[in-house]
Formats: sequence, structure tokens, C-alpha cells
Amino acid sequence: MKIFIVADHTGFILKSVLVEYLRDALMYEVEDLGASSLDDDDDYPDYVTPCAKKVVENPGTLGIVIGGSGQGEAIAANRVQGARCALYYGQAQATGAIDAAGAPSLDGYDIVRLAREHNDANVLSLAARFLTEDDAKEAVRIFIESPFTGEERHVRRITKLG
Repeated sequence: MKIFIVADHTGFILKSVLVEYLRDALMYEVEDLGASSLDDDDDYPDYVTPCAKKVVENPGTLGIVIGGSGQGEAIAANRVQGARCALYYGQAQATGAIDAAGAPSLDGYDIVRLAREHNDANVLSLAARFLTEDDAKEAVRIFIESPFTGEERHVRRITKLG
């Protein structure tokens, strides 16, 4: 599987960590679409939009987009027809959460799993300001390894998105 990855200046360092992790530890093909240098004046849509387009144009691939909060990156990615971007900004979002079976969240990554399993998310947005490197690595691993269930109700809902 091929993974496209991008980051603005805020996510630049985390991106380099994740590129190495994806290639060396998880053995995925990774295409780094930028930023190629640290520039505090860059704009995330300049990287995120082409990444989301690449994912849509290449079925079976996934995208990782990284920014400060991840919010703008998720918004930009979701403007691309066919991109389904989920945002992960850390385990704190899982406080008091329950998993799909109604049990308490055990590890704080349920939102990442559910984004793939129920929404067939093909892009993951990471909030560099709120994640440790280890949390980001685990979220990425879970995102990549969690399959879409393909259940009719989920397919029907995704189809309605256009």
C-alpha cells in the first residue's frame, strides 16, 4: 500500500518522524508531497489539497496530513470530492468515550478505527501540537491497519456523501 504524506511548518518535524516510521518499521511505500523545507509562512492547503487529490486518484492509497490542530487540514482535505478525512488530536478526545460495542474506550484510538471501519476514511489528519510522536505513530498504524467493514449501511451512508 502507498501512503501519501504532507505537513505544513507546524507538522514538519512530526512528518519526518512518521515518514521514517512508515518506511522502516511498517514497510510501506511513502510519497512525501511536502513541505520539503521548514517555512513558517507556508500554507497548509498548498500541501493538503494535492495530497487528498492523489489519494482519490489512486484507489487503495491513503493520506496523512499534519498541521498544528489538524482542523484546517481536515477541512481542506474534505473539500476534495472523494476524500474522507478524519481528524485525530489525541487520546484526550476519548475521555469517557465508548467503543462501537458500547464498552469504554480502552486505548483512546477508537475514533481512528471507526473512521476506517465505518466511514472508509482515506485521509487522516493529525494535530501535531496535541500529539506525542508515539501517539501519532500508533494512530497512523491503526488507521492503516483498520479495514473498512463494507457493511451495507456504511456503504449506503458513504454513497450519500457524493
